[in-house]
Amino acid sequence: MTFKSLLSAVLCLLLAVPLTHAAEASPGQLMTSLKFQEGKITLPGDIATLNLPPNFRYLSPADAGRLLSEGWGNPPGIETLGMIVPTAVHPLSREGWGVVVTYEKQGHVKDDDADSIKYDELLKTMQESMVEANEERKKQGYQPMTLVGWAEAPHYDKTSHKLYWAKELHSEGDTQNGLNYNIRVLGREGVLVLNAVAGMDQIGQIRNEMKAVTAFSDFTAGNRYADFNERTDKVAEYGLAALIAGGAAAKLGLFGKLFALLLAFKKVIIVGVGAAVMGIGKLLGRKPKVDLTKS
Repeated sequence: MTFKSLLSAVLCLLLAVPLTHAAEASPGQLMTSLKFQEGKITLPGDIATLNLPPNFRYLSPADAGRLLSEGWGNPPGIETLGMIVPTAVHPLSREGWGVVVTYEKQGHVKDDDADSIKYDELLKTMQESMVEANEERKKQGYQPMTLVGWAEAPHYDKTSHKLYWAKELHSEGDTQNGLNYNIRVLGREGVLVLNAVAGMDQIGQIRNEMKAVTAFSDFTAGNRYADFNERTDKVAEYGLAALIAGGAAAKLGLFGKLFALLLAFKKVIIVGVGAAVMGIGKLLGRKPKVDLTKS
């Protein structure tokens, strides 16, 4: 089976999982119940820290899950290390956005392919795979989604071992395109995943804000990229190209535990590879109408 067909199979597998709904609190009740944290945050598992400036706050995995499902209309059960949200913007407003934080512990990712990746060819493969996956999506009663192109072409910072890219996505019937802004921070045994959820019209703001997010996000001592020990540590079976394409799990098998979040708008999250094993999301959510005057 080719890389392309494996990637397509992964996408189709995710689209076949049924959607579930949870009881939802009112916007006011939801916001009152969320416990926003400030300052220095140690992420679960002591894998990394967030030194939050005053213009950002943190939500624990439990509260992040509630915001994603009850506030933004996604299926319940999405497992994360929490979320980073801007202080000055109401999370449930049209301008609201956030950064979903996860960790992929699948081994030390070598960056040897950083200078040899053909991003145009990679994009074409991803677009073709999404077209094929849309056939299954339509069978399940969901609108087709199109990968319009790079909202920001992939680029890798060899000094900080951080990989950046952004995708512009369109769901049939929606008037606004979605922005999936991705950052991967390479570490000793895995990858810290920072995924910003926003609308395409927010790309200028998100691009600038994510620079700050990467500046205050870092692995703890012993978990950094430079801490890799080739005699004892596992090396991942994929490189940077697979991280971008979401095809890392294809190299590990359809049930690999690697996250590959494809985020489009606040109202939609397609939770990538590992969903069948980890129960991190059933498929697509529909964002409910909210009355912000009650919050």
